[in-house]
Amino acid sequence: MTDFDMSNPADLWPTGPSAAAPPSEPQRWVWAAMDPADRRARLRELGAWVDWLRTTFELHNKITHCWYRHSAVVEHLTALHTGWTRTYAGTDAPGRELAEADWINTLHAFVPRLQLPACATGTHQDPPPLIPAPPGAAESFEQYLTLSAAATAPASHPAAAELTRRQAELDLPL
Repeated sequence: MTDFDMSNPADLWPTGPSAAAPPSEPQRWVWAAMDPADRRARLRELGAWVDWLRTTFELHNKITHCWYRHSAVVEHLTALHTGWTRTYAGTDAPGRELAEADWINTLHAFVPRLQLPACATGTHQDPPPLIPAPPGAAESFEQYLTLSAAATAPASHPAAAELTRRQAELDLPL
């Protein structure tokens, strides 16, 4: 899939049409907002990074080769990739001394979401088709927003009484 040296993470640094120099702050990726050429370039970039990730973290049995055909997995890997870029290339911010360890913990928390049991044998299986909304679902939702207490009740904080009591304690004369 790639022509990158998987042993050198520097080869994974973004090099797209608009990346002559790395931006001061890594950019967010919104797939639907990208034009097709940019989307293809970013998918290639993500693909190279996923190959590195699978090898480096021994996730070759967890992330299937058809990951790019599953939109939920693409979104999770995109979040991991942009987080990885910010962590390892972003500016050092106070309180982020363990950013790399936090990223690795996040990676391991995401692994169950990256697994595709239906495709684990090496043969891709399409995700189940979306079930269309029943007729009238949009109107029912709008009616709910208009009439339900959950959407129309006045604002009320559940701890309002406690907050008022604490404020009164602070306002006591000395």
